[in-house]
Amino acid sequence: MYQSETLVRVRYGETDQMGYVYYGYYAMYYEVARVEALRKLGLTYREIEAMGIIMPVLENHSKFLQPGKYDEQLRIVTTIKEKPSVRISFHYDIYNENNKLIHQGHTLLAFVDQKSGRPCRPPQAMMDVLAPFFT
Repeated sequence: MYQSETLVRVRYGETDQMGYVYYGYYAMYYEVARVEALRKLGLTYREIEAMGIIMPVLENHSKFLQPGKYDEQLRIVTTIKEKPSVRISFHYDIYNENNKLIHQGHTLLAFVDQKSGRPCRPPQAMMDVLAPFFT
């Protein structure tokens, strides 16, 4: 299992009239956390794409427990619980500044060969950096 933490400050434009994070922005927070989780492993989305592999989102799930609020710094814990195959799952727990769990999410992405448009195995570079977490 691999885990990473990312901090995100809620900007005014990401909130609704009540000052709560608008529900659609959680998907953006997932993406920020997912990209940073891979970067902390030493692998960027740009490098994966340069290998000819893209990673479209197949599923996006959200569970709203409490609202995120304007100007709060949210802590997003991103977890990869299973070794990737043709798909990779990311799980997200989002905490507010009081360390209270306010949101849970999950995304499922596929590895797709950019030229053929067909599903493929993850790049070896990704398997290598994740290997220590799945022994």
